[in-house]
Amino acid sequence: MVILSNIVFIGWQFWLVAFLVFLIVEAISVSLLSVWFMVGSVVALILSLVGASPAVQGIAFVIVSAICLLIFILIIKPRLNKRTEQKEKTNADRIINQEAIVLQTINPLENTGQIRVRGQVWSAASYNDLTIEKDDLVVVKEIKGVKAYVVPYNETDV
Repeated sequence: MVILSNIVFIGWQFWLVAFLVFLIVEAISVSLLSVWFMVGSVVALILSLVGASPAVQGIAFVIVSAICLLIFILIIKPRLNKRTEQKEKTNADRIINQEAIVLQTINPLENTGQIRVRGQVWSAASYNDLTIEKDDLVVVKEIKGVKAYVVPYNETDV
């Protein structure tokens, strides 16, 4: 009961210090770690200033923090994940649907192949697991990492 009486004595100062601690933790962390507790401590601080009991302040802190966390997990985080899952455009994407010349035979069994497209040499693989001979004309269909996936020119609508 001594701890509870100390909290009563300091009241709003306790919640202000809690807010500042959560703010500092949030500022030095690279992820959303304590922002929900900051909101909960502000609500508890306001309740303390209007004369609510320490029990009400503590319960409000826990409930508001939990609600903020749930809102983040159920609503905000999925939307953030959708944004980050979208494919990032790179300059490499400009070679998609471009014609290329096979410099080294593309052999899916040996995992070999190189092409020259727009003056650049790329590692290449067959988009449909065909062997494509040196000097054949191909079209780039996809880029995965540092490898261009191609189809023979005669199999495209280019």
